Amino acid sequence: MIRALVTGGSGDIGAAICYSLARAGLHVIVHANNSLQRADAVKQQILESGGSAETACFDVTDPAATLAALEALLAEGAIQVLVNNAGTHSDAPMAGMTTRQWQDVVAVTLHGFFHVTQPLLLPMMRTRWGRIISISSISGIIGNKGQTNYAAAKAGLHGATRSLALEVASRGITVNAVAPGIIATGMTAGHFDREKIRIMVPMQRAGAPEEVAALVRFLASDDAGYISGQVIGINGAMA
Repeated sequence: MIRALVTGGSGDIGAAICYSLARAGLHVIVHANNSLQRADAVKQQILESGGSAETACFDVTDPAATLAALEALLAEGAIQVLVNNAGTHSDAPMAGMTTRQWQDVVAVTLHGFFHVTQPLLLPMMRTRWGRIISISSISGIIGNKGQTNYAAAKAGLHGATRSLALEVASRGITVNAVAPGIIATGMTAGHFDREKIRIMVPMQRAGAPEEVAALVRFLASDDAGYISGQVIGINGAMA
């Protein structure tokens, strides 16, 4: 059975991705840092639906803790599908942004990508098949006021995605990023009312976490074996 690790798997989008991959027959490792109880609930729902899942808890910004957790997981075999979904916001105009706000967002999104992805590469390469999918944002493509830290981190993720895709293409591994626009989650609920969404989004609605998960599930499949090095928007025609 193919094993998939979804970082930030306890959040709205992460959980939808976990459920979707489990329905596709993958063994899903639901990652959390501060929300292990929610990750356990996602795992339990997968198990009750006849799927296969476990949880993992570590801080992606801590290289030693991440490596230790991944080595324990790799003892059971290679992880061939990785979804880098862990992320955080700390929004402020750059003129008033603190060093901590900048560093925290970059640490989770960009350093976290390296800390999680790098240890999994050689075991994945030995199997000559793999899928690495990172959840980015439309902010990393077109920018957004108050999100210079977040946009910079996500744009960096795009460069890393394209470069890594070139490095592992000959080993049957694809590397892509998915860049959602406004998705209906608990994180966005307080920021975008219906009228604002109608004005901002040509499709005049927010996307659903399940729609993002469906795209990730496709990219993780054999059918997407010739798609690599891409940043794929899912944003209701915003850009």
